[in-house]
Amino acid sequence: MNMTTNNILKAQQMSDASSFNPPWKNLAQFIEEAVSPPSSGRGARQYKDKTFLIYYDDDKNIREEFSYKRFNEHVNQTANFMRNVLSVKRGDKVATMMFNHFYTVFIYFACWKLGACVVPVDVDEKLDRKRYIIENSEAKAVFCWEDFLDEAKSIKHNLPALQYIVFIGEKVQKDVLNYITEIKKQSKILVEDSSTNLEADALIVYTSGTTGPPKGVILSQYNLLADADGIADWHRFTEDDRLMCILPIHHVNGTIVTLVTPYYFRGSTVLNRKFKSQTFWQKIARDRVTCVSVVPTILEFLLEADEDISKYELSNFKWIICGAGPLLVDTAINFEKRFNIPIMHGYGLSETTCYSCFLPVDLPRAEHTYWLSEFKFPSIGIPIRHNEMSIIDEHGRELDELERGEIVIRGRNVVKGYFKRPDANEDAFKFGWFKSGDEGFYKLDATGRKFFFITGRIKELIIRGGFNISPFEIDEALKTHPKVKFGMAIPFDNRYYGEEVAAYIVPKNGADVSEKEILEYCQKKLDFRKQPKVIIFGVDVPYTSTGKPKRLELKKNLQDKLLKYRDVQFKK
Repeated sequence: MNMTTNNILKAQQMSDASSFNPPWKNLAQFIEEAVSPPSSGRGARQYKDKTFLIYYDDDKNIREEFSYKRFNEHVNQTANFMRNVLSVKRGDKVATMMFNHFYTVFIYFACWKLGACVVPVDVDEKLDRKRYIIENSEAKAVFCWEDFLDEAKSIKHNLPALQYIVFIGEKVQKDVLNYITEIKKQSKILVEDSSTNLEADALIVYTSGTTGPPKGVILSQYNLLADADGIADWHRFTEDDRLMCILPIHHVNGTIVTLVTPYYFRGSTVLNRKFKSQTFWQKIARDRVTCVSVVPTILEFLLEADEDISKYELSNFKWIICGAGPLLVDTAINFEKRFNIPIMHGYGLSETTCYSCFLPVDLPRAEHTYWLSEFKFPSIGIPIRHNEMSIIDEHGRELDELERGEIVIRGRNVVKGYFKRPDANEDAFKFGWFKSGDEGFYKLDATGRKFFFITGRIKELIIRGGFNISPFEIDEALKTHPKVKFGMAIPFDNRYYGEEVAAYIVPKNGADVSEKEILEYCQKKLDFRKQPKVIIFGVDVPYTSTGKPKRLELKKNLQDKLLKYRDVQFKK
């Protein structure tokens, strides 16, 4: 066993002797047990007639509802089609070029019943990136919407390993299989392959890095169950809870929090084709949703829409889960004051399956607000069960309270590694932890619990004259300006300090704001080192499809405009 393999194994363990032993041999049993007599003889309740999935497509005025029984029948038909027509078997990779839809969920669960591995592909990615993911993952088949059929064909032409394209749509194609037509020919009963176990690969999720090729994060069936158990336990979800998904399910947040976790606690979920602020509160009320998982961008949109929610019956709604991007203190406090709904801020990565920590759900309101607002950054909370966290320096030494270093995680939700990337594995698991690449610190509460904070991506830190500056602090100040819709701190090369600070600003609609006005505002909010010295105005808000700001990409795109300031020494 080499050093890297040993470090990965260490990162998948806890420091104590606790264990997580799911009662299912594989995900096929986990899925099937909701509607069939349990093979384990545990006398588990069956949920055949209970609603599991509600699907909305607002643009097409579609609302479709699936009981556990009906959902499983569609999953079984899909799995039989994969097995009988595509020859998909345990260990095969199946790529999906699809958006949020119940068909997409059928395909995911069908793969897991067969012991196959899903490779989600963001339909908004550029063609060369889609090709790289499908080629690198060694996908045997790709499912796509008819809108992307030509792209899929062009990819298949260059990849002999890709044997099948299956499209979903109305087109008549002689050379390509139509999913909707084919599954109607299949049985609603699936014979389980008992050879699959929980160590089988379930997902390969490709990271959305802005430089270099994306890395494939390998998540096992065990990873999915461990994180679902941790999330359900933390939020005290029961079969009476209903979650809502407005995030893309090609990302782990949408998949794990609002698909796998509700199935785990035998609750239900509302899946949206896409987020619309105009119908957000209406759906929560209509379908008696108890929790929604969002990214900070969604909170901004809801604040901007400023809907009067007093007309809705929201007594079932508990709180909002928020993570997967930088949450500003100002955004969190404004949202909670405006809507009187608590935000359970959390943190995690694809490499930790999804969430690793949350704010405790039972904090008194004053203490909840304290952890959200008193440290320049909102706390991401404390670790959920099945994983633990720490802060380390560049030598792997664990740091003390309030010392800034790299956030690291280990436990049962930590990945098996990166697919075909031993170089990335060596660096990411160097000290027997998974190294997140995020800078942070922790603060102890009165009982000795560690409340963690994230201060920014280590690669995004602005290093001015040897002083590390978190861009989040500057983003926070920019966002509080009444005329600013979006503000982001951007580093640029400077002869005197190595890096200096610029700001990219998108004004609110109709707002007339000058560079001088922004600079003077920041002078009141920030010390000189952190103040933007240059303002660049734009009209586009640079977010990924999962709501993360594209800081490094924006920095790259603005290099030419900022080049003229390289030799300028900015003084007070």
